[in-house]
Amino acid sequence: MADRTPPLSVEELHALVAGGEIDTVVLAFPDMQGRLQGKRFAARFFLDEVLHHGTEGCNYLLAVDTDMNTVDGYEMSSWDRGYGDFAMHPDLSTLRRLPWNEGTAMLIADLAWNDGSPVVAAPRQILRRQLQRLAELGYTANVGTELEFIVFRDTYEQAWDAGYRHLTPANQYNIDYSVLGTGRIEPLLRRIRNEMAGAGLTVESAKGECNPGQHEIAFKYDEALVTCDQHAIYKTGSKEIAAQEGVSITFMAKYNEREGNSCHIHLSLADTGGRSVMAGSATDPGGMSEIMRQFLAGQLAALRDFSLLYAPNINSYKRFQPGSFAPTAVAWGYDNRTCALRVVGHGRSMRFENRLPGGDVNPHLAVAGLVAAGLYGIEQKLELPEPCAGNAYTAEYEHVPTTLREAAELWENSPIAKAAFGDEVVAHYRNMARVELQAFDAAVTDWELRRSFERL
Repeated sequence: MADRTPPLSVEELHALVAGGEIDTVVLAFPDMQGRLQGKRFAARFFLDEVLHHGTEGCNYLLAVDTDMNTVDGYEMSSWDRGYGDFAMHPDLSTLRRLPWNEGTAMLIADLAWNDGSPVVAAPRQILRRQLQRLAELGYTANVGTELEFIVFRDTYEQAWDAGYRHLTPANQYNIDYSVLGTGRIEPLLRRIRNEMAGAGLTVESAKGECNPGQHEIAFKYDEALVTCDQHAIYKTGSKEIAAQEGVSITFMAKYNEREGNSCHIHLSLADTGGRSVMAGSATDPGGMSEIMRQFLAGQLAALRDFSLLYAPNINSYKRFQPGSFAPTAVAWGYDNRTCALRVVGHGRSMRFENRLPGGDVNPHLAVAGLVAAGLYGIEQKLELPEPCAGNAYTAEYEHVPTTLREAAELWENSPIAKAAFGDEVVAHYRNMARVELQAFDAAVTDWELRRSFERL
């Protein structure tokens, strides 16, 4: 990754701490679910002790389920291995202020074992490895994520007490692109936009979406690792801002039977000079370079195998319904929203969009999957099939996996995944899916109670 100016320099942090403006520093890393886990430090202690030496965290943080329960099946962390620590090393390029937390700065950490070797199953390290492979070919990836969420008038505590049922959405009807609809909650949206800008993110826009209370705030693309870090910070920060405003936000892929929360991911490639390598000449098919055609063909070839990275939860697969703007077909097309892969832009802005991920996606894992799939296409010199020009929902294409169980089996048995990520990473995330499936299979759902309590 090229050298870049961080949102906040170490020298600026020293001055802010000395002047009493910063008193707390958060050091965190993205876990398997894409959540930020870490510690809050007194700012002076951070500068004196943690900045140059790092800190430690229990390695069970990459071996628990969504509820933070210790579970079996993980090689790196278990009762038998004593649940030791890994090291958290601050990445100084990620230093920034958190305007929504008074007097607070933040950094993202890389994880390493005591011998200095990286924790290869950590999401940030998985992405770093794929970006390194890409760099070996002379390319960098630019990425933008489009993350949707639903706002409710209820606080998080009220939502919990209500069992997340019968909540009041911030809007009562479809407000897709409605200025009136976004105006209803502009105080919240404005805070999120402005305070994310204060944290170093470049905000583009906010718009309403289809599901009542559903909105999207978009940010400018950036280098892949930067975008994924910022995505995690934005997701955590927007929840914290919502809580301060007495409302709640959900990013779950499918909250109800209406439109789900998507997280479309845009990716383009550049050479070492920053020039796009995806746009071809006027005579190239579709204006795409050979590299882009191969990279896109790799996406198609690996899409089913890598679905676990794009749709990591049981609920994720509820989005994939015909006519829902969530894809069901392993297909690509020019500006075609019925396809899993949509080619947009022209010239230096030419890129593709993967429409599989939902709002619950871990961006580091998903982008690692996009890069690994593209590299497979380049290495194998894959031919890109003809685009879908019509309705991919009704055409004859392979179907994206319909359940987490199917996706996990494809991932576990994928030679593409094993070659790109290694056996340790494949086994680690296969176990993550096994744990979730085991918990879900043992649960009695509201649906079963409604269908069965009296009538069966």
